[in-house]
Amino acid sequence: QVQLVESGGGLVQAGGSLRLSCAASGHPFSTAVMAWFRQAPGKEREFVAAITRSGTPTYSDSVKGRFTISRDNAKNTVSLQVNSLKAEDTAVYYCASKPQVVATTAAEYGYWGLGTQVAVTS
Repeated sequence: QVQLVESGGGLVQAGGSLRLSCAASGHPFSTAVMAWFRQAPGKEREFVAAITRSGTPTYSDSVKGRFTISRDNAKNTVSLQVNSLKAEDTAVYYCASKPQVVATTAAEYGYWGLGTQVAVTS
């Protein structure tokens, strides 16, 4: 059974930083594409970043230059360093995985965590 468990969310002032983590179990982590999505109240779930098994990242334009995705295949974890936070980054952040190829649409990811809340105060 695949499990993805996020941690690291919290309340932070604008301009601050957080490090989100996702621990994966129950699937071949080293071959999976891992991704972060976020969903703000009243909005659709949106792509944030993804990383291939070899470590190649993809970012949405809205976070490029501020967020950094990384993975540790030995520990089955993926992290998202979020810097220079803005009020519009407030959302529940979800970890997701799929095999093989990076995708930026939520529907293409088969496994999801329950999310971790990030709230940015201005």
